[in-house]
Amino acid sequence: MTVPNDNDETTLASAPEDAETGDTSTPEGAPRGAAPARDTDPLEALRREKNELQDRLLRTVAEFDNYRKRIDRDRRDQTQASMADVIHELLPIVDNLERALEAPAGSDPEVYRTGVELIHRQMTDLLRQRGVTPIETTGTVFDPNVHQAVAHEVSAEHREGEVIQEFRTGYMIGERLLRASMVKVAKGE
Repeated sequence: MTVPNDNDETTLASAPEDAETGDTSTPEGAPRGAAPARDTDPLEALRREKNELQDRLLRTVAEFDNYRKRIDRDRRDQTQASMADVIHELLPIVDNLERALEAPAGSDPEVYRTGVELIHRQMTDLLRQRGVTPIETTGTVFDPNVHQAVAHEVSAEHREGEVIQEFRTGYMIGERLLRASMVKVAKGE
């Protein structure tokens, strides 16, 4: 006996009765015309499948939303931890600046300057440890990717486009620009 599939157009319900006995059962003992073990209503099967797919979709969307929130939270926590590390390293520099400000006004200016130079060196060492490097400017060719020209000056002593003065130091962290250098650029006559 062949089992009908969804593409078969004939069903067991259309099988004729045995003419001699009036028996509507199949040789295996199942009554003819009875619904097979699986659901033959295609509309109900499609509804069930649609509900299952919709449920899977909703679960997937919820899982993705939870994943996105977890990643955002992890990123925020990581950023805060990095900031806390840097701030922790900056606190001794702030302490030294406060000590310099508390120094008596009548102190030797040269001693005061030496203290400020030590604090500056401490700060630049910290930046270097974090991968921050100053951009070289004076004497180099103007590069709009790392320099910001705020002035031009006609100069016979410098070649055209050469940086002749730095007003503010620029910094890179690795290959990334943190801040452009503010410079004066030589102009041809």
